[in-house]
Amino acid sequence: MLKINEYFDGKVKSIALNNAKGKSTIGVMDIGEYEFGTSSVERMTVISGVLIVKLPESKAWKPYKAGETFIVAAGQKFGVKVEEQTAYICRYES
Repeated sequence: MLKINEYFDGKVKSIALNNAKGKSTIGVMDIGEYEFGTSSVERMTVISGVLIVKLPESKAWKPYKAGETFIVAAGQKFGVKVEEQTAYICRYES
């Protein structure tokens, strides 16, 4: 069954699915700045737009464009700045 998630007063929304490739979410982020925490390894790929990301091990913000992927370890927090509505897919690894 699909699960709909909503965060930050509706500015971040995703649909979760679980299939042969594992657990994933496909979502969108509205313009804003967000901080997320991970419970498992997350592999995020930008589908459309740009995510400007501050990974836990970095002091600098880095833009990720459509087709680019970043990975965040389990038990970490990371920051995201969004300057235009952006779509992404997040794959969770155990």
